[in-house]
Amino acid sequence: MHKLRIDRSQPDALVTGWNNVSTKLQGLYGDAIYRSWLKPLRFAGSSDTTVQLSVPTRFMREWITSHYGDDIRNLWQQEPQTQGYDLEFIVTASAAMAPEAAKESESAATVLTSGSWQSSEAADSDLQMGAPLDPRYTFDNFVVGKPNELAHAAARRVAESTQVVAGCNPLFLYGGVGLGKTHLMHAIAWHIRNNNPSRRVIYLSAEKFMYQFIKALRFKEAMAFKEHFRSVDVLMIDDVQFISGKDSTQEEFFHTFNALVDQNKQLIISGDRSPSDLEGIEERVRSRLGWGLVADIHTTTYELRLGILQSKIDQMQMLQIPQKVVEFLAHKITSNVRELEGALNRVVAHATLVGRPITLESTQEVLRDLLRANDRRSSIDDIQKQVAGHYNIKVSDMHSARRSRSVARPRQVAMYLSKKLTSKSLPEIGRRFGGKDHTTVMHAVKRVDELIASDAEFAHDVELLSKILQN
Repeated sequence: MHKLRIDRSQPDALVTGWNNVSTKLQGLYGDAIYRSWLKPLRFAGSSDTTVQLSVPTRFMREWITSHYGDDIRNLWQQEPQTQGYDLEFIVTASAAMAPEAAKESESAATVLTSGSWQSSEAADSDLQMGAPLDPRYTFDNFVVGKPNELAHAAARRVAESTQVVAGCNPLFLYGGVGLGKTHLMHAIAWHIRNNNPSRRVIYLSAEKFMYQFIKALRFKEAMAFKEHFRSVDVLMIDDVQFISGKDSTQEEFFHTFNALVDQNKQLIISGDRSPSDLEGIEERVRSRLGWGLVADIHTTTYELRLGILQSKIDQMQMLQIPQKVVEFLAHKITSNVRELEGALNRVVAHATLVGRPITLESTQEVLRDLLRANDRRSSIDDIQKQVAGHYNIKVSDMHSARRSRSVARPRQVAMYLSKKLTSKSLPEIGRRFGGKDHTTVMHAVKRVDELIASDAEFAHDVELLSKILQN
C-alpha cells in the first residue's frame, strides 16, 4: 500500500485539480445538491497513484459514491494535472462541513425523531427502519399544474397542519411512474422537519416496511417493530402496491394503520393506482386506504413540462439553454417527469464535459436513443385506428356503447394496448373510449390477458398489433 502524504505537503496541482472539479460539480448539479452532498468532500491526501477525498459519515460516502461517483471521476480525469491518479472516498469523522451542508446532510440521513437530531451512529441504526430524504424534493422545487394541483394542495395542507387533517387521514396519492408522488412525500417530510421538529416522522417504501417486518420476525423482535411504527406522529409509506400478495405484511400493515388512526396520528400513502384498483391487496386494507382523501396525479401537460424544465434550469444556474431546446424537450419527452429531468441532465452534462454550447442539433444527438424510444410510443388514437383497421370496424365504434362481440372485443384489445403501450391512467383511457369508467378498462385488460393465455390465435393477433404499433 502506498503511504499517504498529509494535506500540507500535497502538490498544488492536485489541490487545484480538485478545486476545479468541485466548481464544475456545483454547476452540474446546482446549489442545493452541491451544498448537501458534494461541498463536504475534502481533499485528504494522496499516494503515488491515488487521491483521497474525505467525508464525515459512512452514509454520505455511500450516497455520494452511488449517486455522483461516476460524474466525479469523469470530471477528475478531464483535468490535465490529475492524470494517472485514481480517486478514493474515505470517512474521516473530523472532516469539516459547512454548517448548512452539515444540517441538510444529517437530516437527509436520519429518520425524524422527537425534535433532536441523532449522531451518525444512531442515524445509521434508524436508517434500517426508515429511508433517507432527498434534499431536492421540497415544495419549493415542485412545479404545480392542472395534472397535480389537487395532490399538491392536499400535501401542503397535511404538511402545514400540526394535527391530523379531517378528511385527509390517510392522504393517498396515486399516479404513474415518475409523475411526482415521491417528490410530494419527501416535501411533506421536509416541511414537517423544518417547521414542526417535535413531530416524529418515518418515511419508507412499502418494500422496506415488508423487509423490516420479516427481519423483526426472524430475530424475534416483532414487539419492538410494532412499538417503533405505532409510536410515530406521521407514518409515510411509498409505493404501497409492493405489498400486493404479501399476506403477513398486509396483516401487520392493517393493524399498524388501525393503531395510528385510533391514536389520531397522520398516515400518508402512495401507490401507482387508486385504492379500489389495487390488485392483490385485501379488501379490508383497500377499504382503509380509501377512508381519507384520494388524490390522483395525472400525466403531464406540455405547459407543465415546460414549467418543470424552466424550474430545473433555474436551479442549475450555469448554462444558457436556448428556449427552442427547452420547448423541444417539453414536446418530445412526454412519458414522465423523471425521464424529462433525466434528459435535461444528460444534455447539460454532455455540454459541460465536452465544453460545447447547447444547441438543438447537439440535443438531438445526445438524446437520440431516448427520442427514438419516445417516438415509438403510440398514442391512444394510433392504437384505436390500428385495431379498428385490423378487425375491420369503424374507429367511431371504439367510442360507442355497442356491446356486440364484433365491436366489444376489438375495443377491449384497444384498451389493453392503451394500458400496455402508453403512460395514460385507467380513468384517462376510459375517457378516450367514449367516457367509459376506469373499471371497464380494468375488466378489458383482465379479459384480454385471459384470452391471450387460452387462445393462441388471439394471442398472435394481439402480439402482432403490439409490434406494429411499436415500430
